Amino acid sequence: MGRIKKKGEAGNAKNYITRTHAVKKLQISLPDFRKLCIWKGIFPREPRNRKKASKSATASTTFYYAKDIQYLLHEPLLQKFREQKALEKKISRALGRGDVGDASRLERNASRPEKTGKPRYTLDHVIRERYPTFVDALRDLDDCLSMLFLFANLPSTSTVPAKMIARCERLCLEFQHYLIVSQSLRKSFLSIKGIYYQANIQGEDILWLVPYKFNQRVVGDVDFRIMGTFVEFYMTLLGFVNFRLYTSVGLKYPPKFDQAKDDEAGELGAFKLEGNLITGSEEAPAQLTNSETEAGPDPKTQAEVNKLIRQMRETDVDGDRVEAEAEKDEPTDAIDKFEPAAPGGDVLPQPSYSGSDPESLFENCTFYLSRETPRQPLEFILRAFGCKRIGWDATLGEGAYTTNERDPSITHQIVDRPVIQAAMQEGGDGEDNQTSQKLAANQRMPGRIYVQPQWVWDSINDGEMKQPSLYAPGTQLPPHLSPFVQNTQGAYDPTMPLEDQQTEGEALEDSEEELDEDEAEADEDEADDSLAVKKMAGAADGMDIAQSDEEDEDGDNDSFGGFSEDEKAADESEDDEQAAELQYQRELEAELTGKPIKQTSSNPQSKAKAEAKKRLAKQAKEEAEEIERAKGMLSKKKRKLFEQMQYSNSKKSAEDQKLRAKRRKLEKQKGRAKA
Repeated sequence: MGRIKKKGEAGNAKNYITRTHAVKKLQISLPDFRKLCIWKGIFPREPRNRKKASKSATASTTFYYAKDIQYLLHEPLLQKFREQKALEKKISRALGRGDVGDASRLERNASRPEKTGKPRYTLDHVIRERYPTFVDALRDLDDCLSMLFLFANLPSTSTVPAKMIARCERLCLEFQHYLIVSQSLRKSFLSIKGIYYQANIQGEDILWLVPYKFNQRVVGDVDFRIMGTFVEFYMTLLGFVNFRLYTSVGLKYPPKFDQAKDDEAGELGAFKLEGNLITGSEEAPAQLTNSETEAGPDPKTQAEVNKLIRQMRETDVDGDRVEAEAEKDEPTDAIDKFEPAAPGGDVLPQPSYSGSDPESLFENCTFYLSRETPRQPLEFILRAFGCKRIGWDATLGEGAYTTNERDPSITHQIVDRPVIQAAMQEGGDGEDNQTSQKLAANQRMPGRIYVQPQWVWDSINDGEMKQPSLYAPGTQLPPHLSPFVQNTQGAYDPTMPLEDQQTEGEALEDSEEELDEDEAEADEDEADDSLAVKKMAGAADGMDIAQSDEEDEDGDNDSFGGFSEDEKAADESEDDEQAAELQYQRELEAELTGKPIKQTSSNPQSKAKAEAKKRLAKQAKEEAEEIERAKGMLSKKKRKLFEQMQYSNSKKSAEDQKLRAKRRKLEKQKGRAKA
């Protein structure tokens, strides 16, 4: 007889544990349990059967794996939490006895661990456990950077202390310095949420979001305690990552930090990078040369050795020349090409040597940032792509290459203000606090290129300097496209002309709309010309209108003979009626104006378009029938999958069609404005 299974000892009841039971088992408070789960990477699970997993009569909402909670029992942080809880009990007991001095002493030791030399806890061992290799830490760096850059821009409140903000800002600036030194930044994009950056570090693409430098308003519906727990973990993680990155490029970590420059908005300029073991590498060769001078070889022996070496070189000189010529003939700079082994295989991007390195795109340029431009992102991007000389106005902070706007070494100036004509008011100097500069309005320095900030982003995304005339101050900027979106075949591509990607049906509709608009404009012009003649011949106009009404009624009565079963014959009769009405209207206009009747010939272009529309409709109908016949051969499961694919494809094509219609409308508006 098999062993009888008891309830709650197998299955979901054993594999899962509720949050209440987990807190009781760990003997910690609920906030500490949340912290521990966030730091250790343990998150709630959803059992297959919630009723079987719950051991109580009440419905539980949060479940965890029992093995995860068992794993937390051996966490060293539990002892720290219990010590903190015991300290709080001591403080409350001292206050109950009325011993205020003892309570204040205990509170000072708890709130200022740097004074006692015993920090409450560290998360170093947690980082080493969760990220065994450095690549694992790099793969989890996206959320870390986005969160730290967000907190670096927040104002200090009771829930977000100033020390946390300062540490986040310092870690972010240190990471930016590494990207500048290693030239790892690849792309950037300006969005509504903020600025997206993408860097490639040791083969891993890292994408993070940086908010704009606006005055942030902290709302009360956000739980900053939970976010602060994540920030505390991410600060430790980024500290580890920065140390590894700095040592990999031979730099000391942490870099020297100048607090005075940081107080004056120096930011990146407040750090001073130093190489690792620079002095030792320079002193070692000096010691070797000193020892050689003190105890050198015998001059006669050295002369004989030199003579022997010279003879050996002369005997082998012919062979060396032949080898050198052979090496010159062979292409030494050849690179491997990756070609598909079988036809129809994946085509890999081929490596190539280019004369212009994207990482040194702005190496030979000197930039000046106007006061209205965002200095922090522009300085970071320009330095990351090779620019060494960046100047700005003195009001933007310290660390500028030059604060003189008239410096002749400046090659590019970035401005973000509209072109305003200089207007001097009577009795005034015409100067405003917001727009006053050392140069007058619209005054330009000769030999300098003036561009808007978007030029920098589009240049680095395309890997080449864009044409400055497209980004001149006051001009309408080209669309700023996301470099992270990969264009798929058949989808809408804003970089391609509209004629190359629109369907044949859309092209026919567009041409018909243009013809209708041209005819409407021509009719309006003719109506304006004949307005004066119509006023002079009012009586005749009334007679003609009455006659036309009677004939229209007669024509309607004669033409109506019930609904015909032949749709083609009905369409032809309608076309004949419209043609007769148009002809009669032309005769009336000719009689009033005294001009000959306009001879209208059948338009072959309109007939060809009508035939093309009928052909497209017939083709679409045949394709739909063919698809329905093919669906009948599929099984029920595959038919449902095929219908889902059709639905998603039709949804995407509808979105693409909507975007093309919007672009077509904008292009027409631009054409009318130019005309």
